[in-house]
Amino acid sequence: MTLILPEDFGATPKTKLVLPEGMTKLLVQVCCAPCCGAVLECFKVHGISPTLFFYNPNIHPRAEYEKRRDELIELAQLLGFAYVVPEYEPQGWFAQVKGLEHEPERGARCSVCFRERLMATALYAKEHGFSHFTTTLATSRWKNKKQVDAAGFAAQEATGVPYWAEDWRKEGLVTRRYQLVKSFNFYNQLYCGCIFSRDNGAYQKNCPEQK
Repeated sequence: MTLILPEDFGATPKTKLVLPEGMTKLLVQVCCAPCCGAVLECFKVHGISPTLFFYNPNIHPRAEYEKRRDELIELAQLLGFAYVVPEYEPQGWFAQVKGLEHEPERGARCSVCFRERLMATALYAKEHGFSHFTTTLATSRWKNKKQVDAAGFAAQEATGVPYWAEDWRKEGLVTRRYQLVKSFNFYNQLYCGCIFSRDNGAYQKNCPEQK
């Protein structure tokens, strides 16, 4: 698959973006191209050049992980953003959520998942000199932003790296997100990546237009 930049790319509805004080180098935990398209467009328009951190051991099976990883890499290259893809090691993630397999979407399993992924992001940011970190995890309206932010601030407290808790769903970004999904013709995802969410049917029941 080859991504082509849409003719209207750059038409972000978020015309004003207030940056965190002292931000010089930003690390963005990204989960997939569909979730981050509108955010990356916003960064591009406002002259921000983040490094994208594709840390998602929750995505399973491996074939699904690789599809999302490869599309994200292609998007990053198209936009000229640096990216980091750590080793895929889902065993640790499965150990973290053991006993929470039957939790509903937005339940305790999601909180554990967010904490694990954003802690890894904050640790990488600290080790590599990033001044701030953020995430695209809450761009989907099927995720709970309070859960995501709680995980981000916990990682901030543990590492000392500030978490940028911007709401990437406001000011028209949700609508723009779906426009870009269609314009880019991103891979059609049927679940968030977590097989427990997939198997309990949360996305099929609650998100007919898909992720």
